[in-house]
Amino acid sequence: MLGEVCDFVHNYFVLHAYTGTLTISGGTIPVELLDGQRFRIRGSALNDGIYTYHTNGIKNDDDDTASPLADETFVGSIEAMGVPQAFLRLVKEIGDWVTTNGAVLNSPYTSESFGGYSYTKATGSGTNGTVLGWQDMYRAKLNAYRKLA
Repeated sequence: MLGEVCDFVHNYFVLHAYTGTLTISGGTIPVELLDGQRFRIRGSALNDGIYTYHTNGIKNDDDDTASPLADETFVGSIEAMGVPQAFLRLVKEIGDWVTTNGAVLNSPYTSESFGGYSYTKATGSGTNGTVLGWQDMYRAKLNAYRKLA
């Protein structure tokens, strides 16, 4: 979810990018990071994505599981990220909202009723009936972190 939200606001909170020909070997990256710091790999055929560096191993940022990186030499970048805690809390809130509303959002119907039960999905003005997603629901809160594309 962090990658989706960062992409939506066009901001990966990059502190420093290590670019060029980089080699990932034995699940380790060729850059110095702090314990708990997030980083993004770009330009890799096997490892693109956001991860969290820990002194005892790298974790996949999407599900916080141990995620050994595949050995690879590539031309690209490893970007050290400095994601604010407030943004991480907001990403968690968005993830919780998506989990809670996922079944309704994935339904092909904008409204339905039967047996005394009915619901209608929220739609925005000017959206031609398009159902509101997390991007619409959290746009105002995310604007503080937005960068121009």
